[in-house]
Amino acid sequence: MKERLKLLSALDEGAAENEVFRLALLHVVSELGALGGMVHLSGPMSALRLVSASGLPPILMQAWEIIGPEGTAAPARAVRQGSPAWAPTTPLQSSANGSSANAWPDTGMAAVPVFAGERTVGVLTVLTGHGGEPTGEQWGFLQAVVAWVEERMGLAPPAARPLQGHWGSAKVREALKEVQIGSWDWNIQTGEMHWDEAILALYEMEPSQFVPRIETFLMAIHPDDVASTLAAAEKSINDRTLYDAEFRIRLPDGTFRWVHSRAKVVLDDEGEPLRMIGGAWGVDEPSFARNALARALRHMSDSFLSVDDDWRVVFANLEAERALGSSEEELLGRVLWELPRVRQVRGLEERCRNAAAASVPVGFDIRIPSTGRSYHLRLVPVPDGTICYFTDVTEQRKRDAERKAAEQAAAERSDRIAELTTALAKATSSRDVVDAVARWVLPPFGAVGLVMQTIEGDRAYNVGAVGYPQEFLDRLEGSRFQEATPVWDSLLSGAPVFISSAEEYAARYPSGGDLPHKAGKQSWAFLPLTASGRLLGTCVISFNHPRRLTGEERTLLTAISGLVAQAFDRARLYDSEHRRAQELQRGLLPRALPALPACTAAARYLPAGHGMEVGGDWYDVIPLSADQVALVVGDVMGHGLSEAATMGRLRTAVHTLADLELPPDEILSRLNEIVSDLGEDSYATCLYAIYDPTTRICTFARAGHPPPAVVHPDGSVYLPETVPDPPLGVAEPPFETSQLQLPEGSLFVLYTDGLIESSQRDIDDGLTLLTELLSTAHSGGVDRICDTLIAGLLPADQQGIDDDATLLVTRVRTLSADQIVSWALPEDPRAAGEARAHVREQLSAWKLDDLAMSTELLASELVGNVVRHAKGPIQLRLLRSANLICEVSDGSLTTPRIRRASETDEGGRGLQLVAALSQRWGTRYTATGKSIWTEQALPAVPPSPDAHSLAR
Repeated sequence: MKERLKLLSALDEGAAENEVFRLALLHVVSELGALGGMVHLSGPMSALRLVSASGLPPILMQAWEIIGPEGTAAPARAVRQGSPAWAPTTPLQSSANGSSANAWPDTGMAAVPVFAGERTVGVLTVLTGHGGEPTGEQWGFLQAVVAWVEERMGLAPPAARPLQGHWGSAKVREALKEVQIGSWDWNIQTGEMHWDEAILALYEMEPSQFVPRIETFLMAIHPDDVASTLAAAEKSINDRTLYDAEFRIRLPDGTFRWVHSRAKVVLDDEGEPLRMIGGAWGVDEPSFARNALARALRHMSDSFLSVDDDWRVVFANLEAERALGSSEEELLGRVLWELPRVRQVRGLEERCRNAAAASVPVGFDIRIPSTGRSYHLRLVPVPDGTICYFTDVTEQRKRDAERKAAEQAAAERSDRIAELTTALAKATSSRDVVDAVARWVLPPFGAVGLVMQTIEGDRAYNVGAVGYPQEFLDRLEGSRFQEATPVWDSLLSGAPVFISSAEEYAARYPSGGDLPHKAGKQSWAFLPLTASGRLLGTCVISFNHPRRLTGEERTLLTAISGLVAQAFDRARLYDSEHRRAQELQRGLLPRALPALPACTAAARYLPAGHGMEVGGDWYDVIPLSADQVALVVGDVMGHGLSEAATMGRLRTAVHTLADLELPPDEILSRLNEIVSDLGEDSYATCLYAIYDPTTRICTFARAGHPPPAVVHPDGSVYLPETVPDPPLGVAEPPFETSQLQLPEGSLFVLYTDGLIESSQRDIDDGLTLLTELLSTAHSGGVDRICDTLIAGLLPADQQGIDDDATLLVTRVRTLSADQIVSWALPEDPRAAGEARAHVREQLSAWKLDDLAMSTELLASELVGNVVRHAKGPIQLRLLRSANLICEVSDGSLTTPRIRRASETDEGGRGLQLVAALSQRWGTRYTATGKSIWTEQALPAVPPSPDAHSLAR
């Protein structure tokens, strides 16, 4: 079989359809050892027409020339059902209608439909021998050959090959349209034959190709029709009668056309036949097929109507006459839309015209108001009009509606349980359980109120509610259980309590008769929630009008309460664990961000929406010396207590390393060592930045982390194009350091990948959206910017967040020139005196005379240490911001250490004095040496007299 398929595939792609069919039949008949095969293609009114045959005698081929679409034969069945069909033929059916007595035992027909896209266009049929029905392998071979036929049909040249010169295709069409009948003249005695231009056009033959002989005519006739055509001519000549024949002619492109020809015999002077003069015209189908189909359609059980391109009725069967209430004489020639009963159907004309314009079969139901009958109308566009089938479906639609209503009622009952079960299975928190009940239980029952409570000791606490005023819920919160309440009764009995009206409530529970009025409800279902024999709480469903639930509804609510109880039990455990996880997460993150002169900052942390495990994201804002600030965001990969512990360890390490005033690259190197020591499965990303408000320079390094976003005051946004180092745990120091100069009021935005990346959005699209949001929201406060970014980048429902998301937005500030002053000092003992003079003069200018003495001592001690123990150049700098900062810089890397001096030591007390006079002090290393700094609190500014008067 494979070899035959290979042979087929070698056929030229430009082969005509008849050659494709011929080869296909040749191989399938040979491979299956069949008696013969046929190929039919669909024609008008879905009739199947024979276009190719192999191994079958002409008499049998003629019997299968046309197959009706509704026949029981295998080819018709295969086309209707769109799949292969098999039918034994004992006795062999020799016509499409099965009217034959020829017996061919142990044979059958195997038919495989041929498709063009989604549409069935024909069928390939094999007449099997003694082998009977094809095996599975043979069916597969047949389908493979049909697939090859479908492919090659699409590659075949057009059915009508264009002609050249004066008789081009356009001329042929014009001739066929204008000249309906061509004439011919045959000299019977000499064999000479002449055709006019119309005949040449009908045969699609060039005048130069035409040989005026009878042989030319015979060669054009389909081989299968030659015998019958000649027999008709011989009978006409012999009997001196009218010649009337229908036959197929072969066209130059290999296809064929049906032709109807009529002629009369002309006798010579002696009464012998001399000439035959007649005409010919093309027909869509042979007359015997037309007559047979017309008789079948006329008496078919469904209504059948055929209209032309102008929607005039050209054929109507008996059922159509009855349905439309008109006789054949009243219907034929009438425009369809003018018929009285058709006019009653609104929109029918538009729907029919749309179907014809689209050239696609369409089916839909219509109803004729005057008769009350419903019909299923099917429109099938054909080349010369439209065919309309309509079947009376009145009783069927009634039965369908009744069955559908019953099925829908049953389905709704089961769907309530199924939908609620699915929703409760997905519910994780108690709030989710409340939402599931409110969505899937209240609407089907027409309820409007829901209260769910959990029991702790002898008190009830609200878990969630729908449809109740808040003051009523406040009254229920923490209420003690007591006798003579419906909730108490349902919990004691373990069975639901149903109350149908406010009057019934007051009669059964007089002490709480005012509750219906305050709740605004009129009837209730009190459902106890128990799981594994434990009372968990209660679920109360209420209605805003009196209602007595049916037995089926009460049974369904009782079953629902069991499902809700199981979900509620799981949800309470989740709530407890989730609260502990959130408390742990909040404990590991900063409780509040510090207020610093260098920047204003705000942060957000949103945990992943699913699961109760904590994440490893963190952020921090760490004040450094000289009003510098460290900004850090990190992400430990994974979720769970281990990752949270790693996050806490790294955050603590960052604080410790920041106190050492280390640069960003060195801090990341130290963190990389910490993560590497945790094991091969530990990874983290981190971005560490230091901003200096005196120079407006931001220095940062990142390990596997998304880049920062920088927003200038004019709203322009850019992401620094830096190549990140690998994540902590797999990186190899040194880390790359980048520097940015940030204008006053710029935004420096840090975040984790959970903010910009999700299962529905890749990281590039997330970065693009981030920049768009920042460009529009940059002018607001940092808290408002955070809220805008969270709303724009993350789903409104927190349950949709795939990963933890962290955001840190800072707006940087710059120390003005009048807040900073510095001096270069000599590298000798004079430096201390000059330092004191500069300090005294500058503090007087800043009106900080109260700090002059302590600052002079600090500057003098620090400068003296440099002169004695270090090397130059020496520089003194004062900064006035939230505190007074005094810095002394030198070119040495030696680190001063405070030590305890004994009573006999003459030195060693200088740094003790520095520590005593300043709030804090320390050492910061620079590119050229180090800087020793101190901070002192600024004196409080006394309130003005106006302020005192306003206070009074």
